[in-house]
Amino acid sequence: MDLQPLGDRIIVEVLEEEETTTSGIVLPDTAKEKPQRGRVLAAGPGSRNDKGDLVPMEVAEGDEIIFSKYGGTEIKLGTDEVLILRESDVLAKVISTGSKKAKKKELAGASA
Repeated sequence: MDLQPLGDRIIVEVLEEEETTTSGIVLPDTAKEKPQRGRVLAAGPGSRNDKGDLVPMEVAEGDEIIFSKYGGTEIKLGTDEVLILRESDVLAKVISTGSKKAKKKELAGASA
């Protein structure tokens, strides 16, 4: 089944978070938080302003996004589950997925 979102809606593939913590503890399904990260599979044309002009979407197909934890509607496409969100449910676009740089932390008041 092919879907084309309408208005300011997008179809998102939810990206699963890691199953282990940074210290190596494996989390069971019941302890995991609902994912908030996804990849845009399709985007609608956009919304209309007060004058009726089309306002284009800020996200496009292929963008990686952070969205509201309980926003959207989950639907099943064959064996895959996707999420239909409004553009207003998108909190941010992920610009870089590189690893964090190691930062040297200094204790307050400590000097060598």
